[in-house]
Amino acid sequence: MTKLVYFAWVRERIGKGEETLDLAPSIVTVGDLLAHLKQRGDEYEAAFEYPEVIRVAIDQEHVEHDAPIEGAREIALFPPMTGG
Repeated sequence: MTKLVYFAWVRERIGKGEETLDLAPSIVTVGDLLAHLKQRGDEYEAAFEYPEVIRVAIDQEHVEHDAPIEGAREIALFPPMTGG
């Protein structure tokens, strides 16, 4: 089981801050995970409509979308950070 944590508008669109999923063996990379999540319903489709802008951290370390997720305990997904 892998804990997914959602932040900012990703959390708002999905309607929850976190969940634990049993990921299929075919979900190997962050990109695979984003594609999988996008197909879980309308709220997920809205949250991951533009997956290329989603930032990801595996076990609190920022990673690229081609990063493997095997062994991840926690995956955080959030939009680009802005601010002044």
